Amino acid sequence: AARSNNAKKHQPMCMTTSTAAIDTRGGESESGGTATIPNEVFNLVKSIVGGAVLTLPAGIAAFGNAPSAMIPAAALIALMGIISAFTFAWIGRVCAATDSQSYSEAWDKTVGKNSSWVIALSCVADCFIGNLSYSMILSDTFVALLASIGFAVTRTQSLMGVTGLVLLPLCLMKNLSSLAPFSLVGIMGTLYTMVAMAIRYFGKDYAAGGKFVGSIAATPTFGTSGASAVMSAKALILTCMLSNAYIAHFNAPKFYCELKNNTLPRFNQVVGWSFGISIALNTIITSMGFLTFGAVSNGLILNNYSTKDLLMSFSRIAVAISLVFSYPLLFVGTRDGLLDLLKVPNEDRSLSLLNKYTFGILGVVTALVSQLTDLGLVASIGGATCGTALVFIYPAIMLRRNLTNQG
Repeated sequence: AARSNNAKKHQPMCMTTSTAAIDTRGGESESGGTATIPNEVFNLVKSIVGGAVLTLPAGIAAFGNAPSAMIPAAALIALMGIISAFTFAWIGRVCAATDSQSYSEAWDKTVGKNSSWVIALSCVADCFIGNLSYSMILSDTFVALLASIGFAVTRTQSLMGVTGLVLLPLCLMKNLSSLAPFSLVGIMGTLYTMVAMAIRYFGKDYAAGGKFVGSIAATPTFGTSGASAVMSAKALILTCMLSNAYIAHFNAPKFYCELKNNTLPRFNQVVGWSFGISIALNTIITSMGFLTFGAVSNGLILNNYSTKDLLMSFSRIAVAISLVFSYPLLFVGTRDGLLDLLKVPNEDRSLSLLNKYTFGILGVVTALVSQLTDLGLVASIGGATCGTALVFIYPAIMLRRNLTNQG
C-alpha cells in the first residue's frame, strides 16, 4: 500500500486532503491542511499495513520452529516499528525546519542536489521490487482461487493470465485517478484476514485432526527451536522483512502537510498512534500465521491455507482486489522513475514511448516472477536494500545534516 502511494508524481504546492493526490512528494504549508489526527492515523495505517505482513511468518520460520520463537519475533516486530516511527517523525521535523515540500526536496536542502539521484534510484528500485512482489502474490492467489472452484492451473498460467488480461490493460491506462477508491479495500482485507486467521488458529482447524489438515500441501510442523533460536544469524531474515513492513516514509511530508494545525507535537501524535496500531496488526497477523503452521509457514502465508477453506478464500479475494488496483499506481512509479533516471524530458514522453516502456518493464517483471517462487526471499532482499535505505539510513542522514547546518 505504501509503495503505491509512493508512485504518484510531484505536486508543486501543498494541497488539503480534499484535493491532494497521494504522492511521494507531498508538501507542507505554513498553516497546514484540513485533516484531523484521526483521519491522518487511519490513512497512515492504511499506507503502512499491506501485503508485506503476509510474508512475516516465514521470517520467523527461517530461524525457529517452536511456538516460543514468537516471543522474540514479537519483540523484533515492535522494535523495528518503533525505530521506523522515529525516522518517520524525523522526516517531518526536517521538512518543518527546511520548509521542504517533499522527501526529495528535504534531501536536496540538507544533503545536496548532487546526490539526488540516490533518492530517485532507491525509489525506482523499491517500486520495481514491489511490482515483483505483487505479481508473485497475484499469481499464487489466482491459482488458489481457481482451485477452490474446481479449475486447476499452473502458476505460470495464472501469472500469464493475470498479467495479460488484467495488469497490462490497467498499466496502459492514461488516468489512474479512478483506481484511488479501491485503496480502502487494502485495509479492510487486512482486517478481515486477521480475523479469519485468528478463527482458524483458535478453532484448531489446521491442527492434528483438524478439518482442513487433509487438504493442504504442507502439514503444520513444530520443533524445539524456540526463543533462543533468535540468536541465530537467520533471524536477520525477519529483520530484513520488517524493513519493508513499515515503509511509508516517502509520504511523511504529505502527512505533515495535510495535518490541520501541523505542529510537530501534533504530527508526532499521528506517528505514535499510527505506528502503534500497525505494530499491533503486524504482530497479531504474524503470530496467527506462525502459530498455525510453524516451520512450514510459506513466504505468502495465505498459500498454507486449504483451497477448500471458504473463509480464507474470501481473504484471498480481498487481497487480490487490493493488489490488482494498487498495481498500476506502483507501476507508474517504476516506469516514470526510470524515465527520470534516464533524463527523458517530459515533452518527449509520448503515449507511444510510455506504452513501449510499459510493455518492456512488465515483460521483465513477468519473466522474473516466472522464475521466482519464494516471496519471503524477495521481501527480505528488498527490505535489506531499499527498505533499509529509505526507512533508516536516509532520514538519519537528513536529520544529522539539518542539525549540523543549524549549528
